[in-house]
Amino acid sequence: MDTTHIFLSPGFFGFKHLGSYSYFCHLERGLLRRLSDAGVDGRIHVVDVHPSASIRRRALRLREAVDQLASGAGSIHLIGHSTGGLDARLVASPSSNLDGTYRRPSWIRRLRTVTTLNTPHFGTPLATFFATVSGHRLLEALSALSVVALTLGAPPLALTSSLLAAFGRLDALGLELRLLDRLTGDLVQLLDDASSADLRAFLRMTRSDQGAILQLSPEAMDLFAAGIEDDPNLHYRCVVAYAPRRTPRQWAQAALSPWNHVSAPLFAALHRITSRASTVYPCTPPDPVATRRALTAALGHEPPEGACDGVVPLLSQVWGSIAWAGLADHLDVVGHFRDPSQTPPHHDWMHSGAGFDRPRFDQLLDAIAAPLLQP
Repeated sequence: MDTTHIFLSPGFFGFKHLGSYSYFCHLERGLLRRLSDAGVDGRIHVVDVHPSASIRRRALRLREAVDQLASGAGSIHLIGHSTGGLDARLVASPSSNLDGTYRRPSWIRRLRTVTTLNTPHFGTPLATFFATVSGHRLLEALSALSVVALTLGAPPLALTSSLLAAFGRLDALGLELRLLDRLTGDLVQLLDDASSADLRAFLRMTRSDQGAILQLSPEAMDLFAAGIEDDPNLHYRCVVAYAPRRTPRQWAQAALSPWNHVSAPLFAALHRITSRASTVYPCTPPDPVATRRALTAALGHEPPEGACDGVVPLLSQVWGSIAWAGLADHLDVVGHFRDPSQTPPHHDWMHSGAGFDRPRFDQLLDAIAAPLLQP
């Protein structure tokens, strides 16, 4: 039996492992179970791409990983979350020139699908927001908070409150940067020694190369869209999601939990920034009317204006056929939602109010796995 190779590419500021924590642990476990149940000899490879390097550099690392690991005659599938979906599309594109040779890898004829999860195909306003020096420091602190939350369940409320306050002072100069650096350091110290060392190394790496943060702006993605083409022999699929704006009742419910009470406004700030639509570069496909019709059919209702997952606008996530659509935030779709009954338990990065749960995750996994089970 030929081996089916599945390559998972993490998103911007994503990682393979940090200490004992794995970015794709829940998605990987769910897919492996479905492959096993179907009698498919499947092997999942999580690609250790640079968290914040340019899309070309990340895509080159993905291609190298497939070169090294996908031996044999089995089928190959690329799955990318967030920016990882752009990596996968660039690797698969017949017009890509990743290393100056225009080389098409020999395994490309075995590539069957490219699946993107909450990927900013047409950019995100959040990238523009974080592109300044202060914005990048704020992103570092937010990333540290996310790692701590996913590892421990919930960071100290005082540190989360300080990060929320920093969103209102993004334009401050030196003192603000020192405060952000101190906040990031305090978050890192919450982890055990091994995880803390890994997170510090991870943050140093992101400072060394910030190519992706510039490329994910709507203006830069306008050029990406013009310079890449689909392979007509491949099936392109996408997972899309949005987190609805909170009702007064939901705000009241969030206040009942100390962690939710602090993290909900933080997510709302990200959501508000991501929802801002530019009339010049609106983060939408060439035919937004047809895309909205497809989204309405997939969701079962018409999505609201400005819908987003807190990081990527909903309309920017659509590429190819819609494999799954629903209510979820940006990290819910890779299993980072609250579910203490699982082993290891699923932890939520912050309280988005999307209500994502285990049954919805199982539906999403079934949709992603469907083409992987084909001979």
